[in-house]
Amino acid sequence: MRLVDLSRPLENTEYADPPGAAPKITYFDHSQTAQQMLAFFPGVTPDRLPGGEGWAIEQITLTTHNGTHLDAPWHFHSTMDGGKRAITIDEVPLEWCIGPGVKLDFRHLADGHVVTAEEVAAELERIGHALQPGDIVLVNTAAAAAYGTPAYVPSGCGMGREATLYLTERGVRVTGTDAWSWDAPFVHTAKRVAETGDAGLIWEGHRAGMERAYCHIEKLANLEALPATGFEVQCFPVKIKGASAGWCRPVAILRD
Repeated sequence: MRLVDLSRPLENTEYADPPGAAPKITYFDHSQTAQQMLAFFPGVTPDRLPGGEGWAIEQITLTTHNGTHLDAPWHFHSTMDGGKRAITIDEVPLEWCIGPGVKLDFRHLADGHVVTAEEVAAELERIGHALQPGDIVLVNTAAAAAYGTPAYVPSGCGMGREATLYLTERGVRVTGTDAWSWDAPFVHTAKRVAETGDAGLIWEGHRAGMERAYCHIEKLANLEALPATGFEVQCFPVKIKGASAGWCRPVAILRD
């Protein structure tokens, strides 16, 4: 058995999120926290601790959409499945979060390209796979190569409404991408909206969840290390009451 870590770390970087949306992590090392620890033990002085050290601890300010995370249908809209209340991340069935993995390789597509249902079908035919209910479909885009640079957020293709519905109507409940968003980067979508006047293009892949509920993982890593099929994905999110997403550490499991 071989495990492939599909997650990005939470870190102090301005390049994994749009401006102003980055996490803030403050690190306190052992030398800074002895007094904090000893507040629980009156009369004990730091010199009585091993090396005079306390504990290492971090204080973090972030959103549920920093780092690799699983989006719940509540993130996309207040309704799902044609009008039902959308479920939050703590309500996502655990059964959705484990299943056979399928990788679609769209690294050749231009930044901002909106993938169609026909392109999904063609890629599935190329890899010789017929989708089954419970498959977890991961999309490998050009964005992964730009991670850690200012080019990351505007890079990669996005999944359109019809492409998303093509997956969900075949029983796919969880998808994922190595890009910042399941949809095409906003900078490209904004140009199309300005040219056409069609506001329906905004977040069209996400909004497909209004018709048929699904979740997706964003900011995946190491998809290039995976085969097209023949692996399992596990992507259980942190359980945050009533939240739109939860951080997760998805793993691909390849068995001999």
